[in-house]
Amino acid sequence: MAVMRKFVLLLCVCGAAATVEPVRFDVLIRNGRVLDGTGTPAQTIDLGITGDRIVAVGTLAGATAARTIDARNRIVAPGFIDVHSHAAEGIRNSTLRQARPLLAQGVTTFVANPDGGGPVDLAAQRAAIEKAGVGPNVALLIGHGSVRSAVMGNAARAPTPEELQKMEELVRRGMADGAYGLSSGLFYVPGSFATTEEVIELAKAAAESGGLYTSHIRDEGNYDVGVRASVREVIRIAEEAKTTGIVSHMKALGRDSWGLAPILLEDIAAARARGVRVFADQYPYDASSTSLRAALAPGGAPPTEAVVAENLRRRNGPEAILIAFYQTDKSLEGQTLAEIARARDVTPVKAAIDLMAAGNASIVSFNMSEKDIEAIMKAPFTMASSDGALVPIGSGHPHPRDYGAFARRLAVYVRERKVVSLEFAIHSMTSLPASVFGIKDRGLIRPGAFADVVVFDPAAIKDMATYADPQVLATGVSDVLVNGVPVRLSGAFTDALPGRVLRK
Repeated sequence: MAVMRKFVLLLCVCGAAATVEPVRFDVLIRNGRVLDGTGTPAQTIDLGITGDRIVAVGTLAGATAARTIDARNRIVAPGFIDVHSHAAEGIRNSTLRQARPLLAQGVTTFVANPDGGGPVDLAAQRAAIEKAGVGPNVALLIGHGSVRSAVMGNAARAPTPEELQKMEELVRRGMADGAYGLSSGLFYVPGSFATTEEVIELAKAAAESGGLYTSHIRDEGNYDVGVRASVREVIRIAEEAKTTGIVSHMKALGRDSWGLAPILLEDIAAARARGVRVFADQYPYDASSTSLRAALAPGGAPPTEAVVAENLRRRNGPEAILIAFYQTDKSLEGQTLAEIARARDVTPVKAAIDLMAAGNASIVSFNMSEKDIEAIMKAPFTMASSDGALVPIGSGHPHPRDYGAFARRLAVYVRERKVVSLEFAIHSMTSLPASVFGIKDRGLIRPGAFADVVVFDPAAIKDMATYADPQVLATGVSDVLVNGVPVRLSGAFTDALPGRVLRK
């Protein structure tokens, strides 16, 4: 573009910034400590933005702009990319369309339809989002579970050749409609009924258009094949489909599996060393969230006392199960299964079976160890994610990751515990996911990149959402731009909806 050719400012090879003739931009961000997303140290320089692009990076002495943001004593970084989010359903609600819980953390792009879910008709999903408007950008996946259900329902068998061909055609159509790849949820019905070979063939169909494969693995603990075999399944699928594989929200679930993270990471590192493109993503909490039935009677198993008792033990007991959503009796939301059992004067197993019989619940499940969390976070191939959703304020008792995952990584694991450096963390939130997913011209601060930008105070950014009070906005992010448009300025939201549905 002409503006870029005239005004682009490149940094000198030596690292020093040059000065250009005075120019005028739409937005000028001055005096910030710029972390460009590559993992290199910060430089105190300026950004010039025209339209939806960053067009100048350096010492912009004398430049003017329609809007100037003074980022002194703050970090300027590429907008954060959440590679595993359930927010696509929430943004259909007019009160959640701007996705303020995400923007308050600096998230400017999220990847939707994870775990094998979402609609099969991505063109319709795209059109609906674009018509309504959205705050952050959205990247879509095509879900294996949705595709399988559309062709086979919940049939617990292998597909016929004709059914497999129909599923491949749906995956190809999803890719043609702009999907970034195939997602699966092999722990959940109907994905759990699929063989590895089935998934490989569908991953190959996605890979024809450059699509990757990301998976809620078959077993994150020791329910069935075990977490190690499940991680190795992702590696095998990526290798045989000749595509990129991602272990979604990687964890070692339950005390039986604690301490396995280093072994899982070694398996991934070994695969990468022989040329397999495999990565992981992770949210920084010791609790996960799923349905009560999936946790205690997975794969369609009958919720007998023996099955539920063993899986409750596997999940660290009734004190570790918190009811998040329960339409049948909303008074139970925010209570643990142990508390509900005591109030009803029944065993926790009986309480769980009764809850499922009356109308399944969503839960927050405390099942991870901090040592495993930290080990996974330190891996250079681990991307940041939330696994979060967007629900109206006061609707249930959701996981605090919806409001705090990215802020918590920076507050707790960078500033307080020093598990990873700020540069490392920003890289895991920006250029690494952009590179893995093939999200072009995002995730970096450089001339020509889209102007998705976050300005935050590294000493003040903090996740305010807790397990007791989960719907509280994060603090410390002062300014956020999406495609060059301010959605947050000086700590206050605008009304803008500049997000786009991105295409592979």
